[in-house]
Amino acid sequence: MQRFPKPIAQKWENYKANQKLVNPANKRKLDIIVVGTGLAGASAAASFGEMGFNVKVFTIQDSPRRAHSIAAQGGINAAKNYPNDGDSIYRLFYDTVKGGDYRAREANVHRLAEVSNSIIDQCVAQGVPFAREYGGLLDNRSFGGAQVSRTFYAKGQTGQQLLLGAYQALMRQVNAGSVKLHTRNEMVEIVMVDGKARGIISRNLVTGKLERHFGHAVVLATGGYGNTFFLSTNAMGSNGSAAWKAYKKGAMFANPCFAQIHPTCIPVHGEFQSKLTLMSESLRNDGRIWVPKKKEDAEAIRAGKLKPTEIAEEDRDYYLERRYPAFGNLVPRDVASRAAKERCDAGYGVGTTGLAVYLDFKSSIERLGRDAIEARYGNLFQMYEKIVDDNPYETPMMIYPAIHYTMGGIWVDYELQTTVPGLFSAGEANFSDHGANRLGASALMQGLADGYFVLPYTVQNYLADDIATPRMTTEEKEFEEAEKAAKSHFEKLMDIKGNRSVDSIHKELGLVMWDFVGMARNKEGLEQAIEKIQGIKKEFWSNVRIPGSEEDMNVELEKAARLADFIEIGDLMARDALHREESCGGHFREEYQTEEGEALRQDDKFTYTGCWLFKGEDQKPELHKEELKFEVVKLVQRNYK
Repeated sequence: MQRFPKPIAQKWENYKANQKLVNPANKRKLDIIVVGTGLAGASAAASFGEMGFNVKVFTIQDSPRRAHSIAAQGGINAAKNYPNDGDSIYRLFYDTVKGGDYRAREANVHRLAEVSNSIIDQCVAQGVPFAREYGGLLDNRSFGGAQVSRTFYAKGQTGQQLLLGAYQALMRQVNAGSVKLHTRNEMVEIVMVDGKARGIISRNLVTGKLERHFGHAVVLATGGYGNTFFLSTNAMGSNGSAAWKAYKKGAMFANPCFAQIHPTCIPVHGEFQSKLTLMSESLRNDGRIWVPKKKEDAEAIRAGKLKPTEIAEEDRDYYLERRYPAFGNLVPRDVASRAAKERCDAGYGVGTTGLAVYLDFKSSIERLGRDAIEARYGNLFQMYEKIVDDNPYETPMMIYPAIHYTMGGIWVDYELQTTVPGLFSAGEANFSDHGANRLGASALMQGLADGYFVLPYTVQNYLADDIATPRMTTEEKEFEEAEKAAKSHFEKLMDIKGNRSVDSIHKELGLVMWDFVGMARNKEGLEQAIEKIQGIKKEFWSNVRIPGSEEDMNVELEKAARLADFIEIGDLMARDALHREESCGGHFREEYQTEEGEALRQDDKFTYTGCWLFKGEDQKPELHKEELKFEVVKLVQRNYK
């Protein structure tokens, strides 16, 4: 097995050994603001509070327990190697770099793999009810992009159970008085003082009141921007606005075009749908993906003349097993998604729209028994049946790719600090650990790694130079100006008084994004997208209708403010995709593919992180490049065959 060169193997240990510390008495003098209470935010706030800092934590929800981390189903990765099947920190590191198509920063990925085992110990200590095997050890299952079983899980509710663990840790600190929790509060501005982030302006979503909050440091842990596409697996309240506010204050935005398409989602069923439902990748452990071999069978199924159970075994095309025999149904998400699209585009898709493939548990039920499958996935099967009104124990599930996770985000350095001093970013809100594609069960790992095991060191290292900085009253001119800017923005929105609902414009944006910046992209389409998005932006700012008042609870105003940001995020995504003339991971340019239809990188031109700097309203952003150096992993064409 390959050994790590000493610099990368020891970088995190060396960092911790040499970081600057803050003594307990001085910690009480320092305030940290955490925005977001998902796994990254809740774990970070709980950790800061336990360390002795004064913490203010903000969530748009009525409880931290409603953060979207709760929706993660299948599991969390770690390199404990309980199944004794060959896993190691190196293998987790390698699989993650390879799964991201060699567009991630090696040092960050190694640290993620290194602390993964501690995350499991932490969560077990909190009482997270991970599944166990017959000998009492925690059980593991497989996820895409790996040939070992390293994913720890709690049935199909892993995100929920992990979030409850982090929530309990957070509320312990709230009860102790070290953390002050602000619910139904949205960050709408970042306050800058002498070039450093020193606080935020938030909007109370119940009263509409703008509030000022000081912090010696600010941590953004607000998730991704997948809802730019309108239809996605994200909760409808998930948004990219906090990250976008940071971008407009000088924080670079990295790799915005890297958006993940998840292969196992319930297909779109109508034009009035508001979100999509994810079926866990864990289902690919025991489910087999197929379409009919014969076009006439697929056509008969689409016409309702034939049922999938009536298709003989020899007439089924298990196309992932056929194309990728080494990994089969457990290829990475981007590979599985493109393969499903290829089959559907070729006329073999099923369902009434032809935009679906089957995920079939027949052979697993015959091999293991229904009780075993129900024990592993019962709640997922129940959810599918409630939505689709079909019994997946008896009829194959129908699935199709959908927008899921965003690998791009706020650029951060090794310390998770943005290009704005004092402003940090964690979890999906930053870009740091996944490259061009995220492997399944790695989102929960990154969120908890950042919150429990990275930020407590790096933020303390930053604050060690701030122990003599007094708290601000929030009456300073910088706070006053930031509040005025936020108020002016909301007044501008309310003054439009147009004719179109927020959702109608958001749906229009989503269609443009999916058609031109979705699963497959090309130069002509991306240029069209940029032009169309500019038209949508003009339509929004001249014709959106927002009922109600800004000085009260106003859900439509919330949605409008977030849509204004989504429109600009969509524009940046298209520009980033246009400039990156290669295919890698979730970014698939049709002009750059192998003869077998796989992603074709251009390592001589694009082995870098694309970092975009805001240059002003209606000005083109400026591209900066962070070169990616691979000292451990060799750059090769990904191969899952």
